[in-house]
Amino acid sequence: MRTAIISHPHCRKHKMIEDHPECPERLDAINDRLLASGLDVAIEQKQAPKALREHYLLAHSEQHIKHVEDMIPTEGLSDLDGDTWLCPDSLKAIERAVGAGLLAVDEILEGKLDAAFCSVRPPGHHANRDSSSGFCVFNNLAIAVKYAQSKGVKRIAIVDFDVHHGNGTQDIFMDDENVLLCSLFQYPFYPNTAIKNNATLVNSPLPIASDGTDLKALYEQQWLPKLTEFKPELLFISAGFDAHLEDDMASLKFVESDYIWLTEQLAQFSQQHHCLGIISYLEGGYSLSALGRSAIAHVKALVDFGE
Repeated sequence: MRTAIISHPHCRKHKMIEDHPECPERLDAINDRLLASGLDVAIEQKQAPKALREHYLLAHSEQHIKHVEDMIPTEGLSDLDGDTWLCPDSLKAIERAVGAGLLAVDEILEGKLDAAFCSVRPPGHHANRDSSSGFCVFNNLAIAVKYAQSKGVKRIAIVDFDVHHGNGTQDIFMDDENVLLCSLFQYPFYPNTAIKNNATLVNSPLPIASDGTDLKALYEQQWLPKLTEFKPELLFISAGFDAHLEDDMASLKFVESDYIWLTEQLAQFSQQHHCLGIISYLEGGYSLSALGRSAIAHVKALVDFGE
């Protein structure tokens, strides 16, 4: 598949308290692994453009956006929600994290790409319409979905395989019958939101120590039938790699081969059902080595599919 990695150096400018797991080094781990794999010569690398305030308003309230803007400090750190801090340069990172998805949508709709991986931070899937939480300021992926809708894409599916429930994405699209959200997560676990399901919402809680066998059963029994029935035109992925066996922030047991398998299934689905493309957004993943290996395995599976 014609695949690009979209990122920007400004995404490293967002810094929080010392030893915070959501750190700039996460992007370094992915980039280092990209270079070590040799995949860098076989994949397009694009710089994320700067998103505009009007783009944030696609998924967030004016009140929330103004609150974030007002909380950007002139020096030091500002505590946004007890888990998430802002520094003077945080907005520079946020506007590029959002902008990556906008570029991905444009490139796919113009027929220039089949897939894109947005290697950006801060992450987004815990940010709901009116508030930030869980290391997330604005919901990058949700904004990109809304942007794609504004460009005429009618039916969009989101697959979230982060170890934490994508509660912000659920909040934003709960009542949108044109967006299907399939989300797996360790349960019970942060953010401990109520598990709801409806015609376009498939929540798939997993108990502690679930592994790749459980992932395959979940996809084949729960997600694939819903995706097939829904017939999306465009597929988004909230790609959190914190369900990895080596990530001590959680207690699931996925490994790189599991992420490769799921990526291949989604790529196959996209091809068979004539989707316009796949847009994947980095969410969690805090064991740096496991994150780098898993993210590049995910990207390589996109690049290699169909060759």
